[in-house]
Amino acid sequence: MIRKLQPDEAPPMDLLLLADPSRKLIESYLKRAECFVMEDQSGIVGTYVLLPTRPDTIELVNLAVQENFQNKGIGKQLISHALQVAREQGFKLIEVGTGNSSIAQLAFYQKCGFRITGVDRNFFTEHYEEELMENGIPCRDMIRLSKVLNHKTL
Repeated sequence: MIRKLQPDEAPPMDLLLLADPSRKLIESYLKRAECFVMEDQSGIVGTYVLLPTRPDTIELVNLAVQENFQNKGIGKQLISHALQVAREQGFKLIEVGTGNSSIAQLAFYQKCGFRITGVDRNFFTEHYEEELMENGIPCRDMIRLSKVLNHKTL
């Protein structure tokens, strides 16, 4: 089951930190965003956060799945739900950003219909105190992707 996190509930910070290592940035965008969680009998297994950024545009600023639940289709279910919520709220475009070194995430978003639209050069070196490494590659730039929201599903 996927549901919106209630205002009196603490966000699943341990899970959010899997996708974004900056607690400071997470706390900042959570103030202006909606957080959704996927639960099963064991508790929260996945989460995503949607943040309106411009008229007609919303950004998926965080998507995370518990490590022992990854590669089971949960991420795709969360994306599908996020697209549905964004459409219902009247947005026309959804954006997402990920690191240049996030090879699996880049493939995943493209498989879900997102297209690369740009690069925010030095985003991670300017906004994160510690150097980030993934797959043996320094994470420096944010790769921006977007998907036009129409009535088609994944």
